[in-house]
Amino acid sequence: MLEKMADKEYLIHQSPWKALLIFSIPMMLGNLFQQLYTMTDSVIVGRFVGEDALAAVGASYSLTSVFISVAIGGGVGSSVLVSRAFGSRKYDDLKRTVSTSLISFLVLSLILAFSGYVFSPSIMDALNTPDNIHADAVMYLRIYFLGLPFLFMYNILSSVFNALGKSKIPLYFLIFSSLLNVALDLFMVAVLDEGIAGAAWATLIAQGVSACFSFLVLLKTLSRLEGKSVICFDGTIFRSMIRLAIPSILQQSTVSIGMMLVQSVVNSFGSQVLAGYSAGMRIENIATVPMVSIGNAMSSYTAQNIGAMKHERVAEGYHVSYLMVIFFALVIGVIIELFPVSLIGMFIGSEGTALAYETGADYLRFMGWFFAIIGFKMATDGVLRGSGDVKVFTAANLVNLTTRVLFSFILAPVIGVAAVWYIVPVGWFLNWLISFIGYRRGIWKRNI
Repeated sequence: MLEKMADKEYLIHQSPWKALLIFSIPMMLGNLFQQLYTMTDSVIVGRFVGEDALAAVGASYSLTSVFISVAIGGGVGSSVLVSRAFGSRKYDDLKRTVSTSLISFLVLSLILAFSGYVFSPSIMDALNTPDNIHADAVMYLRIYFLGLPFLFMYNILSSVFNALGKSKIPLYFLIFSSLLNVALDLFMVAVLDEGIAGAAWATLIAQGVSACFSFLVLLKTLSRLEGKSVICFDGTIFRSMIRLAIPSILQQSTVSIGMMLVQSVVNSFGSQVLAGYSAGMRIENIATVPMVSIGNAMSSYTAQNIGAMKHERVAEGYHVSYLMVIFFALVIGVIIELFPVSLIGMFIGSEGTALAYETGADYLRFMGWFFAIIGFKMATDGVLRGSGDVKVFTAANLVNLTTRVLFSFILAPVIGVAAVWYIVPVGWFLNWLISFIGYRRGIWKRNI
């Protein structure tokens, strides 16, 4: 019995190296497959429909990324409470937390879905979407909003599984749903010739099926834990969850919000530049998957060890996370610097314009040098978030966001669209510096 318990609580008992690797690698693979949702839409639409269609999907991508970040950030925030309850073996509290999280974010997703569907044309207008792709961008965005409750549900469920140390379960469902999405995309776009609408419906169906199956597996998983089954909305847990979730949402969505706010700057340069920029963003999002996963792993690792009163392991894990970041940043950076044009070509194809290729390749060549910075930022924020010290990294992420938006609007009209990505590593660095100073001051230890 003790061996089984130790196996379930490996984040507490295993060496920091082994614990973080076991936990984060399945999460990395899972996040990678999650990126395949939007990447598949872009690749298939770009190759089978055309460059303007890729630009139309890209025009709404920055906005859809914000909602994905809200779902992921909300899940990470609630998973801190689940991790603490699991680490201290308070299984009734754990079940109440899960129930409260699902109810809360279901209501939020329905509100956002309705509002987004109604205001999609106005949103595209506000983002200065080029006229030649405006109608397609609105259509894609509206279908996306219809599937928003499934997106939220799946991400909350995945965060709960991760908090329980069962990161392989979300991975299995992501593999299944990603393959289903690819098959549906090819069928609806290449065979039925449904264009952008077909790609959007394929994503919605794949996410819906995956979310429903995940929910059934979670019910079975919770039934195996001690304590009675709980289906309720707990106001006290909700307030604690919100206190953690809001900063987590901000942290997760800083990059996405920044992309959305500067999207109008990119859009003003025309659909060809937008197509190249959209392809570059897809590659960047894939490249930062290990960094995001390490940060989320540090959050659960920190929370579980705090719950078990093993705070000395938190600093050990933090040092390990930096070494992991350096390794992944070097590998990813080399690949991007060697093959930027080929990577952009996966999305644009042989019929892409020279300007689109040039924009995307320039974007990647510059960003390939700086992924370690966002990794350090994510790992540091993960410790602060997992300990409940939300003020420091909230302020850090606000500085990041403000820097990116302000300088993009100021510099892009002067030096061109490249200003949008020149300022990105500066924002990442300032974010990391503020969070690191907070970590070194040791304020987070007072929450232990």
